[in-house]
Amino acid sequence: MKRITPQWLLAGLLALGCLPVWAKSDAQPAADADPRLQVEATLDQKFDQGKYSPKGADTCLKCHDADSRKPATGIFHNVHGNLGNQNGPMADKQCEACHGPAGNHPRNPRKGQQREPMITFGPDSPVPVEKQNSVCLSCHTDTQRMGWHASAHAVEDVSCTSCHSLHQAKDPVMDSKLQVETCTSCHAQQKADLHKRTSHPILNGELPCSSCHNPHQSQNEASLKQPSLNESCYECHAEKRGPFLWEHEPVTEDCSLCHSPHGSINQALLNKRVPQLCQECHSVPHANVSIPEGDLKVRGGSCLNCHNQIHGTNHPNGQSLRR
Repeated sequence: MKRITPQWLLAGLLALGCLPVWAKSDAQPAADADPRLQVEATLDQKFDQGKYSPKGADTCLKCHDADSRKPATGIFHNVHGNLGNQNGPMADKQCEACHGPAGNHPRNPRKGQQREPMITFGPDSPVPVEKQNSVCLSCHTDTQRMGWHASAHAVEDVSCTSCHSLHQAKDPVMDSKLQVETCTSCHAQQKADLHKRTSHPILNGELPCSSCHNPHQSQNEASLKQPSLNESCYECHAEKRGPFLWEHEPVTEDCSLCHSPHGSINQALLNKRVPQLCQECHSVPHANVSIPEGDLKVRGGSCLNCHNQIHGTNHPNGQSLRR
């Protein structure tokens, strides 16, 4: 008589046969696993166990002194390393307040092994940019940064350390003369504009990029501090604000219709030379000019010879924007 094995018994045997495979997969990650995930798992474990160094910064400075490949002593000359700052990292867990528990990181690794990871910053860090920035935002929660997650830099996955240098005595981006170098390292087109014939005094530090832009939270166009480009321009060019009895429509709409804010090869940051710029809108033949065919385009003169109040005027004859 043929014996029939129950289906439930077959299912049980199959499950028992798979147990070693499951156990092995849980204990040992796959060879092609993302190393970032392994680092995150190690960091999470260290935070859970709270493996902080009892000596704090003294432990870190044994390797990260002024002569090391990654020096960190400059932090003691800025606000982050100020021992008198009650809200600073040195009043908390010192270096580990930002970099996480040291754990076994200070120990020399065995041959062929790497040091136990910590929270590191910068483009070479295995820690995701979002988590890097979360460390900074745990303290920097003021009104200038509270909208960081909706900013253009956050959307582009830019880390705080892409612009800021915390282990130096003075952060270059906080210096008005050096700030433009940091910004233009990414904004190449603006860097080229700043070296054109006319430009705002940005290169010499009189008008740093942060005068008009808020890189940390602005949801306005081009990360402007003000709601519009015109409002930004009026911060310095108040005489162009108005209101005027006679207004030039493009002026009230958008200054960039005629001007390039970062630099131009033309006078007064104009996008084109006059009269070519004016003729983009005023293409109808000039009725009061006695020239062949009555076309201003062949005259070659400057509209500003007569119409020099182009931003607006209160003159009785201002409809033609004269003096």
